[in-house]
Amino acid sequence: MKRAIRFLLVLSVLLALVMGAAGQDSYAEGTEISLLQWSHFVPRYDEWFDAYAADWGEANGVGVTVDHVNFTELFSTLAAEIDAGEGHTIVEVLFSPASFIEGLHDLRDINEAAAAAHGERAATCQAASYLPVSDTYYAYAHGYVPDPGDYDIQLWTDAGYPNGPATYDDLLAGGRAIFEATGIPVGIGMSPELDSRMANRAAIWSYGGSVQDEDENVVLNSAETIAAVKYLAQLQNEAMTDEVFGWTAASNNQALIAGEVSYILNSNSAYRSLQKIDEAAAANIGFTPALAGPAGAYASSHVWQIYVIPNYVDGDELAAAKQFILDHTENYSEATYYSELYNFPCHPSTVAELDGWLEEDPWGSQPPNKFEVLKTVNDWSVHLGFPGVTNPAVSQVFAESIIPNMVAKVALGEQSAEDAVAEAHERVEEIFNEWRAKGLVGGGDM
Repeated sequence: MKRAIRFLLVLSVLLALVMGAAGQDSYAEGTEISLLQWSHFVPRYDEWFDAYAADWGEANGVGVTVDHVNFTELFSTLAAEIDAGEGHTIVEVLFSPASFIEGLHDLRDINEAAAAAHGERAATCQAASYLPVSDTYYAYAHGYVPDPGDYDIQLWTDAGYPNGPATYDDLLAGGRAIFEATGIPVGIGMSPELDSRMANRAAIWSYGGSVQDEDENVVLNSAETIAAVKYLAQLQNEAMTDEVFGWTAASNNQALIAGEVSYILNSNSAYRSLQKIDEAAAANIGFTPALAGPAGAYASSHVWQIYVIPNYVDGDELAAAKQFILDHTENYSEATYYSELYNFPCHPSTVAELDGWLEEDPWGSQPPNKFEVLKTVNDWSVHLGFPGVTNPAVSQVFAESIIPNMVAKVALGEQSAEDAVAEAHERVEEIFNEWRAKGLVGGGDM
């Protein structure tokens, strides 16, 4: 019976998708939707999106407004609007909003409709929108962003690594040699901000550590995590400056553009900014996949583009919001193109041109195949809850910057790696237990 009901629900959404903009008769007169989104790191995307949203609204007889804010304001605004019971119709966030699950609509219908229309989504997108323990699609992920290494080709060539570092050992040895010869450091953040959270996790995963195991049990305090933290502290002490302790989300971009770092872990936005300023300097930037450690090569997606609809949205406003999201996915080739290949599609079939664009960048990179390394992104890009699921506890651990704070204490000499990891593990256990008591995190058998 449940399967039959689910089939009928998906079929109804698919029919709406096929019908597309059935015109103004689809929604009651005066229907309006509002979107809250970040100010995209690639401004061209916002220009395209705002025009697209206006055109969609006109075609569907729906009033559409789009507000853009700094990405750091998204979660605080979402929390305030859920608490108030009113606000934007659709909010786009950049990493899993699982910790808000109790205030969000279950979007199973449009997730399953999109899968039926476009095939399987990238695993990282599924993980950022679905909670297995409650069988709930608390969000809809439409895009994700690869997080390759960005390196100065000339500096690394002079150091003996013409293709940039391939392993964490390379990063330390080559980064240290460059720093000693030129004073130009590696730029891996160790502060409570987005890029630091991602970069520190990448090293821990690649050393075999993780916040949780595949069954959602906390396993942070391990020999593997301790080894990764010791490595990161050594990297900071020997190949970086104290600036990384004050790193912000803009630091990677600013340092790369200024030629002040030899290597960062970042999306292509830093490179794109440089490309517009100095084409020759941009040509000297190369990309690497995730660096390999003792346990393999892993890096999180840099961010995700994730839509949520708060529970206070209903009626035609809710129906129009869901249709907008599905139609946006239908047009994802344009979204990827106008984001200058920043937004990768959660449903690969929606951007058939992507491989060709990676081989020959439509935005003029030199050499044209500069982004070809990103063809392998699904071999090494994982999600925040890896190797388990991205649950509300994982999202809260991420938001509290527990991992970069742990690493910074060791790099600053304030604690031993063993003590810092043990302390962080204790706090992570508290968070997991709180969410487990609500039935929203699995595990608990260890």
